[in-house]
Amino acid sequence: MTDRRKKGRNTRKKKRPDDRSNLKNRTRQSKSREVSVPQKEYLRDEIRLNKFIAHAGFCSRREADEYISSGKITVNGKVVTELGTKVKAADRVVADGQQLSLEPFAYILLNKGRDTISTTDDEKDRNTVMDVVEEATGRRVYPVGRLDRNTMGLLVLTNDGDLAHRLMHPSFKVKKTYEVTTNRPLTQEELEQFRQGMTLEDGPVKTVKVKPDAFDPFTVQITVHEGRNHLIRRMVSHVGADVAKLKRVLYAGLNDKDLRVGRWRYLKQREINSLRKLVKLDTLDFNKEEE
Repeated sequence: MTDRRKKGRNTRKKKRPDDRSNLKNRTRQSKSREVSVPQKEYLRDEIRLNKFIAHAGFCSRREADEYISSGKITVNGKVVTELGTKVKAADRVVADGQQLSLEPFAYILLNKGRDTISTTDDEKDRNTVMDVVEEATGRRVYPVGRLDRNTMGLLVLTNDGDLAHRLMHPSFKVKKTYEVTTNRPLTQEELEQFRQGMTLEDGPVKTVKVKPDAFDPFTVQITVHEGRNHLIRRMVSHVGADVAKLKRVLYAGLNDKDLRVGRWRYLKQREINSLRKLVKLDTLDFNKEEE
């Protein structure tokens, strides 16, 4: 169970003003309009407690069941341990000491730059993308997966716990395409290794597609379903080369068109519902208004 989901806005370390200012200059909003769904209206009827917790952006439904079973959830002041318990949107739900609220769903697409930490909090007090995105939007959102510090590219941030969990789950085979620049051109034999699959220290891996750049022999696009740590870098290292530059250019059908490195934007309605359909979730009704 991940600790990062338990940390709210008020538990983060404050950055030094000069550091935060510099990060703001690097990570800015691209011109877009926020699309959000008022959850209190969307979840008007009684719903399962684990769904309430997930929709508050605290964790996934499966993780919520673990919190419930371990007695870490209270509803209106009473500890609840029974799975399947239903609550109303107006009920007071506290998870591991943190009161949850059904904030409107928020969906953001970031084109992350280098030297930026994509976690919600950093013990070394380095600048994180979350500091800027959360401050700029007023939303408590979380990154869907992560990109390491020196990997650039697309990262979705949301408080939609169900969507985040499914996008990261390997069973849904969400496609991720990386533009990889290596320290030397990869040979045809090495490219074929990527296509046929290879075995790394944590098991076998196979790509979905490998496409060399027609104009740059040092660059190749690699598409995978998996999201293992440093996967692309380890695959390149497996054939005896090094990654000079790595950028995720496609994620779950989203691309980096018109979104420069260091910029972010709100996802559009059709993009949000496309993501939800991709992982077998109901689409959202954007015409509902909060009372």
